[in-house]
Amino acid sequence: PQELANTAWAFATLGVHAPELFEAITHASLQRIGGFNAQDFSNTAWAFAKFGIHAPELVHAIARESEQCIGSFNEQGLANTAWAFAIAGTADR
Repeated sequence: PQELANTAWAFATLGVHAPELFEAITHASLQRIGGFNAQDFSNTAWAFAKFGIHAPELVHAIARESEQCIGSFNEQGLANTAWAFAIAGTADR
């Protein structure tokens, strides 16, 4: 999962909008979401939000799964993830 998160983060950081790549990352991430760690969740959520990519299924999966490792988030990761959820319009319960 780290390679998916890092790829999304790198493209977003460089400002390279690649919709087909992000669609592929969405599908692969959903299949492997259980293997993500806090940094993977944060980087992925941030990258999708930076481009305003609408991927509600992925955002909800990140919200649900990240609860299991919420104590592993550092301050920056938690802030980035919260920002990404706000941008995505997610008010996950």
